[in-house]
Amino acid sequence: MRGLHLCSLLLSAVPLVPAQEFQELQKKTSEFTLPNGLHFIVLERHEAPVVSFHTWVNVGSIHDPAGGTGIAHMFEHLALKGTETIGSRNWPEEKKALDAVEEAYDRLEAEANKGVKADRARVDLLRSQLRVATDSAQRLAASGEYLRLIEENGGANLSAATSTSATQYSYSLPSNRTELWFLLESQRLTHPVFREFYKERDGALEEYRQRVEANPQSRALAELMSGAFRAHAYGHPTWGWPSDIPNLRRTHAQAFFDRYYVPGNITIAIVGDVTTADVKRLAERYFGPMAAKPLPPLAATEEPAQNGPRNLTLEMPTQPFTLIGYKRPSQYDKDDLTLDLIQILLSQGRTGLLYDDLVRDKRLAQQAAAVATVPDGCYPNLFVFLLIPAQGHTVEENQRALEDLLQRLKSAPVDAQLLARAKAQGRANLMRRIAGNRELAAMLASQSANYGDWRKLFTSLDDLNRLKGEDVQRAATRYFVATGRTTVYSVPPGQSNAPPAPKPAERRPGGPQ
Repeated sequence: MRGLHLCSLLLSAVPLVPAQEFQELQKKTSEFTLPNGLHFIVLERHEAPVVSFHTWVNVGSIHDPAGGTGIAHMFEHLALKGTETIGSRNWPEEKKALDAVEEAYDRLEAEANKGVKADRARVDLLRSQLRVATDSAQRLAASGEYLRLIEENGGANLSAATSTSATQYSYSLPSNRTELWFLLESQRLTHPVFREFYKERDGALEEYRQRVEANPQSRALAELMSGAFRAHAYGHPTWGWPSDIPNLRRTHAQAFFDRYYVPGNITIAIVGDVTTADVKRLAERYFGPMAAKPLPPLAATEEPAQNGPRNLTLEMPTQPFTLIGYKRPSQYDKDDLTLDLIQILLSQGRTGLLYDDLVRDKRLAQQAAAVATVPDGCYPNLFVFLLIPAQGHTVEENQRALEDLLQRLKSAPVDAQLLARAKAQGRANLMRRIAGNRELAAMLASQSANYGDWRKLFTSLDDLNRLKGEDVQRAATRYFVATGRTTVYSVPPGQSNAPPAPKPAERRPGGPQ
């Protein structure tokens, strides 16, 4: 998903795909849907005996229930724990042990939920019994067996990730191990086990501490999201609130799985040395038995209109910096691609206007970056700027310089040469990504799941080429406005008075500056 890492805009070092091959890829792509609703996209690439598999589930942290934030993210941790037949020393006994853990947990919760009337000695006893039950179940788990099986068969680039709106699983195998993937993935999705749930729950809480609490920019981003989104679930951290995570239960995971991990909510893309006929045969054999179920409801809560700037201060013992987020529409809006183009214009490495202006010429910033879509594009989201002042300069100076730059975009159509260069960079970015099977599978799954048609991937270059300087000017004028702006200031401890928001740049006589 776009916009998840503010500073991870590097391109993968792979050769470009020639434009004519780009069109050939579309011709080699096909799709089919099983009767239960599970959708497959297949792109045959026979240059090397390797296949990449990408499973996309339309569920992420925005679907977390109230009081249960972090449950969607738990599936990232549980993905490689195995099945009933893989990862267990004795499944019938392990199942009994896992059920005993839940029974012990139920007793503990029943007593603890009495609040001030709870018997503390009994709570301690029940907590001890829970630890004994958990240890008994742990001894029956063959930890790492599922992952070892994949690696021993040549598996590579294994990944499980949860974002705000999707959960994705992917890896590559030699093409003569294609059926192994079908066996493993179908069992994982048909008969989930959720072993070692509480061990992984502790790991998820530690991950939150390391990725958010111990990382100044991540803390600031979490503050930005919660400040900008007061109703929509984009305001919740993907990892869940730290007060919710310790209360997650294996039974909660099962209920969440039953609701969201239904065939019609899953898209699978397969790219590499396979044939569509073989994929369809294996899909029918392994995934066909999955029962069709109703699709889960869409997220219904909408963010109310923001009618003025919001300024937030975060005290941290780090170099001052600022995050600025402007409200923008979803990926389904006609301006979505224009905003992507603005990101390239502003922040494409050392050729972007932010680097030229704030870092190289004025030397105000140590780092200046822009991300067009944060946290993802499924709903109205944020266009985010990160400004880290250079030594001897302030966030206020950097904000004023940013406002000056944005005002230039608003005042006149962007220079034709700059626009052509940005379009060329956008094309190069896409060509680099589709050069490898793994990225291409991810993009096909994403386009199909988000837009209902994987072909949008192959029409995006034509859409990009049609953009004009006037489109950039119009989008900048419409979205980079104070009423839709939320700003987070990092300040040293004890200095919580937020800097004043910068005044809009003034137009000088003689036209745009």
